[in-house]
Amino acid sequence: MEENVNLPFDKLLSDCEVINSHNPKASIEKITALSTNYPSEHLILIYNYFFEKSNSYEILMFLLQKIDKYKDKSSRPVLIDSLVMRDKLAQRISDSETVTRIRINITKVLANTKDSQAVYPLLYCLNSKEENYKVKLSCAEALGKIGDKYAVLPLMNILEDENESSIYVKESAVSALGMIGDEKAVDSLVTILESKKGLLDKFTFLKERALEALNKISFKGDRVFNALVKSLRDESPQVRINAIEVLMNSDDERAVNLIKGMLNDSNRDVVQNAVIALYNLIGDDILNEIINASTMPDIAKTEALKLQEDLKEEDIESGAENDN
Repeated sequence: MEENVNLPFDKLLSDCEVINSHNPKASIEKITALSTNYPSEHLILIYNYFFEKSNSYEILMFLLQKIDKYKDKSSRPVLIDSLVMRDKLAQRISDSETVTRIRINITKVLANTKDSQAVYPLLYCLNSKEENYKVKLSCAEALGKIGDKYAVLPLMNILEDENESSIYVKESAVSALGMIGDEKAVDSLVTILESKKGLLDKFTFLKERALEALNKISFKGDRVFNALVKSLRDESPQVRINAIEVLMNSDDERAVNLIKGMLNDSNRDVVQNAVIALYNLIGDDILNEIINASTMPDIAKTEALKLQEDLKEEDIESGAENDN
């Protein structure tokens, strides 16, 4: 897009009362009205200019919505400047929490552009030791949504960084790696599952996210398999459930027997997920096997019967729809 357009930016800025606005709602109405006089290629340039000048949270959030709608590359430097140069933004917005909220929303808009040029500034904020942890979380999520593999190694470094005190930042990095889906991340994810003590073992939701990420990445090898076996014995039911799902999708011939072993689990949700996984891998025969086995726990039989009934009901409803 041509950026050197001869537009009356400063006059529009004044007419719309973008700076020091005493009535943000009225200013937003005036900005909205500009669409009757300017084409879209000019509007986005006006929105970019206003975004660099406004000191109103309401107006800035409105402009972000407009910028997000257009997803024009001309907005990238404007957004990145406000994200990276937080002190510059703070000169216009004095409240630090408000500055943080604006920057978080900037990361969301950058994520929606899917622009690989946004990766480096997002990583810059993510790796800054002085950065607000909420912004870091949002940056990690944005990197995952953009999906550029250049971000994989820096995200892995966050998982391995013992000086990164926020377990939530690590969790976001794990989720981002799952969204990107690069096999290079497998070892770092498995390390989380292998942990025996300390911070990583204490926060089981980090293991849950690691398993969810592995479920989106192609992997091979005994190290991963052994980590999944360990996860099946984890004290967290959700970790065990996630491990069952990863095994179900792993194409490993050993998965069926391992999942069968989870039919003896003490947690009903774990047993239910094991039954569903076995049905997905084997089919109807496994349900009959579970129901008729004299040594099978009652919970497993109940869940198998319930799944059978649900499947029959679905078949009946599907048949009725086809008849109509």
